[in-house]
Amino acid sequence: MNGQRATRSVEAVFREDRSRLLALLAARFGDLDLAEETTSEAIEAALRRWPVDGVPDKPLAWLLTTARRKAIDRIRRDRAYAERLAALQVESDRAAPTVPPEAGFGDIPDERLQLFFTCCHPALSAEARAALTLRFLAGLTTSEVARAFLVPTATMAQRIVRAKRKIRTARIPFRVPGPDELPARLPSVLRVVYLVFTEGYAASSGGDLMRPDLAEEAIRLARILHRLLPGEREVTGLLALLLLTDARRAARTDAAGGQVLLEDQDRALWDADLIAEGQRLVVPALTGPGVGPYAVQAAIAALHDEATDFETTDWPQITALYDVLFQIDPSPLIALNRAVAIAMRDGPQAGLPLLDALADTEELRGYHLLPAARADLLRRLGRTTEAAAAYRAALDLASNEPERATLIRRLATLAGR
Repeated sequence: MNGQRATRSVEAVFREDRSRLLALLAARFGDLDLAEETTSEAIEAALRRWPVDGVPDKPLAWLLTTARRKAIDRIRRDRAYAERLAALQVESDRAAPTVPPEAGFGDIPDERLQLFFTCCHPALSAEARAALTLRFLAGLTTSEVARAFLVPTATMAQRIVRAKRKIRTARIPFRVPGPDELPARLPSVLRVVYLVFTEGYAASSGGDLMRPDLAEEAIRLARILHRLLPGEREVTGLLALLLLTDARRAARTDAAGGQVLLEDQDRALWDADLIAEGQRLVVPALTGPGVGPYAVQAAIAALHDEATDFETTDWPQITALYDVLFQIDPSPLIALNRAVAIAMRDGPQAGLPLLDALADTEELRGYHLLPAARADLLRRLGRTTEAAAAYRAALDLASNEPERATLIRRLATLAGR
């Protein structure tokens, strides 16, 4: 029984605070590889020791102390490695105080934002910034990050290795940027928080529709950013968007974990407090010149949340907002969502040519929601043979089991079963 309790305690710590432990070690030693390896070694040590010695009163502090000792032992054994780390650490030490070895975890500053801004440094490519942050801050596996970017796992693994090497060789410090650097650095951080939420709200694969732990982590990080940067309207917009979207979580699955689409959701299950908080944030996010994409998306989410049912949704206003959003960010994904909104406003025949025009878009080639949306419009037009083919195409691309089940049900309905 003690062994089972110890295992559960380690798993809980790893699930909830692995990113914090990793961030502290990275800030202390200035090396992501060392931080990741010693974090894993500390977890392994806990799985061996805690069943025998008992779970410590401060398990996180125990893990930090153990990981730090293992890192120091490794540095002492390798003089060349120690010299390299010493060079890397100069700027990090200037930016943040060293945590005393005897400190409890409640006394330790939260350094995850430092790791966020390090992973989103402008010296790194946009893809590398998001990939590193999803890997190390959100705790996604390399294969999960690869699926989020629609690339092979091996390609993503190489991208992460190159990005870590870039941080090391360029001596990128682990710190939060100053006011003069912040405008250039913030969009990358916001993008990563958004990607973390997206993976949590609609998991790229697996047996569950959602990964609530990731969605909650993204919201927590967005709240931290909003507290630190209350005057940044896109920070406000992002937080509003996440709250207004996450408010529907309880209605998105049935008792068996199956997917419930927006038109079929019980809106009484939506979280009224999150909706109210998100709505309060939308106004300041939209106020002033140069409205950003997250603020516009938040306004769209607010319109969905305000509707008493699917039929009374204000599709003309939503379409108008998608027009604005597409001017700000003319990406294929925004074009896809805009096409669906136009179809809801003007009928499926109006949206279908817009979806067909995206068929050869490289960014959407492996994205199952494009053929799925096309199938839905074809079904509504009564073109059942074409709709079935599109549903099968979506099914070939989908890797999330509840989403696959929804597509299978749609196919069965078309077949009259």
